[in-house]
Amino acid sequence: MRVGIFGGTFNPIHYGHLRAAEEVRERLGFDRILFVPSGNPPLKSADKTDSHHRFEMTRLALAGSKCFQLSDVEYRFSGKSYTVKTIGALKNTDPCAEFSFILGIDAFLDIPNWWHPEELIALTDFVVISRPGFGFIDLGTSPYMKIDRKVLKRIDNNESETHIAKLKSGRTAILLRLTPIGISSTEVRRLVGQGRSIKYLLPADVQSYIITKKLYKK
Repeated sequence: MRVGIFGGTFNPIHYGHLRAAEEVRERLGFDRILFVPSGNPPLKSADKTDSHHRFEMTRLALAGSKCFQLSDVEYRFSGKSYTVKTIGALKNTDPCAEFSFILGIDAFLDIPNWWHPEELIALTDFVVISRPGFGFIDLGTSPYMKIDRKVLKRIDNNESETHIAKLKSGRTAILLRLTPIGISSTEVRRLVGQGRSIKYLLPADVQSYIITKKLYKK
């Protein structure tokens, strides 16, 4: 069983998240994608919405999907959420699963600032996906990956869609260029705060939840 771990604040979850997860699942052959809304992330504090609301919005967005699954591994624990602990807990719960951690280029580059980064890099394989404003060429600065810049340029220039890179820990990182979708949670929150429509940016049930709970209003 191949499982992709897709973590994030999901504040709120939107079609950009869902489409990215679907492309990873389909193109890399994952059996399921496990969405893990963060509980209390140590590095993100601005505009952070209560974990209960973020968890519920993610639950609504995934309802009816056979290949997407919601995890409460961070939601049910108090204290700060650390990725290395989250992945360790998931592996202990399902030791037969083959896990890969899905994250954007920007997040992968930020791993040196995370809690116990060396342990994390050795704990799991990764899927590094394209992100607006970042290029795969930027991964040349990562201390965990040594890769020919020509390979990275080919992905950025649409000459290649994927590449399997070897990490210094012995683990692998699949680099995957996705269909560009210019939706961000920050923009959704801004639109709500201005009283503007967010229709078609996220599932209708999530939109209704935001309106009902009066989230993101200034």
